[in-house]
Amino acid sequence: MQIHPLITDSAALAALCQRLAKSDYVAVDTEFMRENTYWPELCLVQIADDKEAAAIDPLAPGIDLQPLLDLLVKNEDVLKVVHAGGQDLEIVYNLTGTTPHPLFDTQIAAMALGMGEQVGYSNLVESMTGVKLDKGARFTDWSRRPLDKRQIDYAIGDVTHLVKIFPRMLEKLRKTGRGAWLDQEMERIADPAHYVNDPDLAWQRVKVPTRKADVLGRLKAIAGFREREARKKNLPRGRLIKDETIADLAMHPPRSQADLAKVRGLASSWAGNDIGARLIAAIEGAKPLSEEEMPAREDRRPGLGKDGALVADLLKLLLKVRSRDADVASKLIARSDDIDALAAGQREGLAILEGWRYEVFGKDALALVEGRTGFSVKGGKMVMSELG
Repeated sequence: MQIHPLITDSAALAALCQRLAKSDYVAVDTEFMRENTYWPELCLVQIADDKEAAAIDPLAPGIDLQPLLDLLVKNEDVLKVVHAGGQDLEIVYNLTGTTPHPLFDTQIAAMALGMGEQVGYSNLVESMTGVKLDKGARFTDWSRRPLDKRQIDYAIGDVTHLVKIFPRMLEKLRKTGRGAWLDQEMERIADPAHYVNDPDLAWQRVKVPTRKADVLGRLKAIAGFREREARKKNLPRGRLIKDETIADLAMHPPRSQADLAKVRGLASSWAGNDIGARLIAAIEGAKPLSEEEMPAREDRRPGLGKDGALVADLLKLLLKVRSRDADVASKLIARSDDIDALAAGQREGLAILEGWRYEVFGKDALALVEGRTGFSVKGGKMVMSELG
């Protein structure tokens, strides 16, 4: 495989992308920094097919990334291979408003091959190739220039190994007939809606111990304020206001801007500066959360009471048994929300009652909740037995 020098000019990048556009698949990875910013700062892009690999410097003066972005999000003929690619996809979404497609994530594929719930890249490489990766450059400040040879070699290794692993995983999936199992998951993580960060929904990530509409209305207003201010200033949202401070402000709103000086977690300067004034305006303008926006009660998903919770526990035990028998990660088979919904009596719209998930788990899960089967122990192993 040809390893190119670090690409820092538009012409070399355009030529590379033109060649890669003829490949069946490319492996993609990124290096970025986000400790001090709201938006992740893209510092390096690595890309490879089975013939060539390169690292691209998006911080190089005047470089035009458009050919690369077009390859990732507009070329439907080239499969994009990533490993645990959520943050990589988020970066591409921020740059383009959409995500790479079609997509193959080797971490999700590893779940279908019984290699664990969230196998790390280095472990995957070692298990499939026998190569132990050098992790020495893992905590590099990728924004600093110049990058040395060891840093670039480390970064390119993330895609050169990936292009070797992908065909082997694909062959295993074909032999086991599990390739189709991944389609739904790959489409889910490639869905651009998955990466939309709506300030009006930011409150849903902050926990408060109440369902009072006025408190939740203030929570929505304050969380949305933080999101917009953090974006505008390009600061991490937690550095601007921590979640616990937002919850405290929603539960115990200050009567005036001067009272912000007494709020734990806010600088005293907020009592007299412009950002403090905007915060007070957001709090005073908050309206009680509408009935349509109210979160579901924890014990209503839907109607999951104490008995339903016990049934859900039995289903989770069954899931462990079936995932062991099928040699596939339980996380790929069923999500907790679907299990709770089935235990509560829901039957429509559940992924575990469709397709391969129904055959592997859903069929027995349904029989269990309907009282047609139960657990027994044979030879020291948990098995399902039909009830007479």
